[in-house]
Amino acid sequence: MMKTFRLAVILLIGIAPATGQVDSSLLAPIAKSPFTSSSIIATGRPVARVNGAVLTDHDLLREMLSIFPYARQHGGKFPEAMEADIRRGALSTIEFEELVFQEAERRGMKVSSSRLDRALKAFRDQFGSENEFRAYLKEECSSSMPKLREKVRRSIMIDDLLLAEVAQKAVVTEAQVQKSYQKNPARFSSPETVSIQTISIAIPDKPTPQQEATARKRAEDGLRQARAAKNYEQFGMLAEKLSEDDWRVMMGDHQSITRDQMPPEAAKVAFAMKLGQVSELIRTENSWCILRLNGRRDPHQASYEQVRDSLKKELQASRIETFRQALHQQLRKTAKIEEL
Repeated sequence: MMKTFRLAVILLIGIAPATGQVDSSLLAPIAKSPFTSSSIIATGRPVARVNGAVLTDHDLLREMLSIFPYARQHGGKFPEAMEADIRRGALSTIEFEELVFQEAERRGMKVSSSRLDRALKAFRDQFGSENEFRAYLKEECSSSMPKLREKVRRSIMIDDLLLAEVAQKAVVTEAQVQKSYQKNPARFSSPETVSIQTISIAIPDKPTPQQEATARKRAEDGLRQARAAKNYEQFGMLAEKLSEDDWRVMMGDHQSITRDQMPPEAAKVAFAMKLGQVSELIRTENSWCILRLNGRRDPHQASYEQVRDSLKKELQASRIETFRQALHQQLRKTAKIEEL
């Protein structure tokens, strides 16, 4: 498997597309595959210039795959409804990283040879074999070790500036975490939830008797295969193959949801199932649905000790994004950026 070279702080500030809250349409079918009809292939074409520095579609595709790694499992294809947002987010990220790198150079930031050697060794050690490393080097650096060394240097400089201007400024104190918990008690009161996967078979609007029978037959075939699936992965692969709802691209996984986030017919079944159980066919307004129950959580009020670490991470992530956006806006004010 190819590695993508990204250091720690860059991972903190990457842009991810919003998935949106699950609502009562979560089991609604769609008429066609959600993936684009053709794979995105990078050719080295310029996609942007940042103060004269050229960013190519190789850079863009690498970031798009970082945002939506599921595309690797689908031959480089992205969900059609999400592709434009993923592309915009990826383009914004690579432009920002280039601006940060240029700012680090403007400030005269340096990377010592010994530190660069250690970072290069640590990166190389991530690969499972020498052949795997050589394949990466050929693909990303035209088999040039000096080019790889420059990539590592660039990433360290980006990390160093982001550490100073974003991560260190975003540190959250214990008092701030406690205040947030005490101010928002309702946030930490959780209703009963279940974790489910789904397979949905579409029923056309105003179906004829023949269409009803065809959909029912497909659903029964799907149920037979779903009952034969032994675990999460097998059910998920089947969902990707058979399902006609938007969640198929996530192996049918809705993760943790409440009763009011599901159609009543599905909720009645899901909240009565046992862990690992596959449901009977469930008729919703416009689909036949099959559920697999992967988890259940009773309603509860979380204590401060239970949420402290996650709340601190949440607050810090919010502050990181605030400082990151401020830095981005500051750097863009005087930059010349051309999107091609």
